[in-house]
Amino acid sequence: MAAWWLCAAAWTAGAGGEAAPAGAPGNGMRAGIVLDEFIYETAPFPECHASTIAEVGETLVAAWFGGTEEGDADVGIWVARKEGAAWTPPVEAANGVEADGTRHPCWNPVLFQPVKGPLMLFYKVGPSPSRWWGVLKTSADGGRTWSAARRLPAGILGPIKNKPIQLPSGAILCPTSTEDAGWRVHFERTADLGATWAATDPVNDGKELSVIQPTLLVHPGGRLQALCRSKNRAIVETWSSDDGATWSAMAKTALPNSSAGIDAATLADGRHFLVYNHTIRGGPFPSSREVLNAAVSPDGRRWQAALVLEGEKDAEFSYPAVIQTRDGKVHITYTWKRLKIKHVVVDPAALALRDMVEGAWPR
Repeated sequence: MAAWWLCAAAWTAGAGGEAAPAGAPGNGMRAGIVLDEFIYETAPFPECHASTIAEVGETLVAAWFGGTEEGDADVGIWVARKEGAAWTPPVEAANGVEADGTRHPCWNPVLFQPVKGPLMLFYKVGPSPSRWWGVLKTSADGGRTWSAARRLPAGILGPIKNKPIQLPSGAILCPTSTEDAGWRVHFERTADLGATWAATDPVNDGKELSVIQPTLLVHPGGRLQALCRSKNRAIVETWSSDDGATWSAMAKTALPNSSAGIDAATLADGRHFLVYNHTIRGGPFPSSREVLNAAVSPDGRRWQAALVLEGEKDAEFSYPAVIQTRDGKVHITYTWKRLKIKHVVVDPAALALRDMVEGAWPR
């Protein structure tokens, strides 16, 4: 590994809490990883991105978009299933072909298994993120076969990148965002598995803070926290105390963000597990997605460094998805150089956590 990668990260908060890196996160933080594999080695598409993962009974189901290149009309949603030790070959589960024969690219699938009901596959179809629309398919057999595509109501997109949560009421709360009038976050709710919907107003105006793709964490008393991707050099947060009906003003956290996707999950032991790129644009990383990291927090505010999942100069490791399965293991999928989807399994009890000082990755 190149010498530049062996240096340690040290980014410090500047004016307005913005981060400025002075090096690369140190390598070697791998304790707790019990499996590191590709979901597939070869596929009938050259590029892939934006994976998602769900547990359905004893099966893992993963999905992503694949095609010639992101935004091309041939980009569809591909699915693979893992029963036992092996993943099935990728199968195209959805495409953007319209009734008149027009074909648009597909984007950002999100799998979600509700407590009762079929596996849900949300995705977007359209020429660009500012003009796409939400689509839903379901599977009653763990991702083997899928229903016909159903376009969501006007103004409803479904979860935009990261998984929903199911509230104690049974309603599904979807973290979502729009890009047609600046980067803005809002939340959508369905109490009947997608038959009817309600949406909040945008939480931010897209001007002071440009924010999309929230991920949801659950705190004691049912308080919710959303962590968001931003253009503002930091992961941004907002909080709700009423099951996501209203949200606090958005604020930057101490963690950097390179305008790259993140995902997180609240673990069974109450801790919170976050996967993200611990970099910002304009630092030593031209793509800003050359390292992929995991951090753990007891309260969603104080984060400890947990893992360096990837690190390679001029490469891209991005768009993580995170779940915890019933056996307690944490499963992470992410884009590996836009060529493959990586699957990593972590034992959260075996992590070797290290303190970060004001958000600086430990040396």
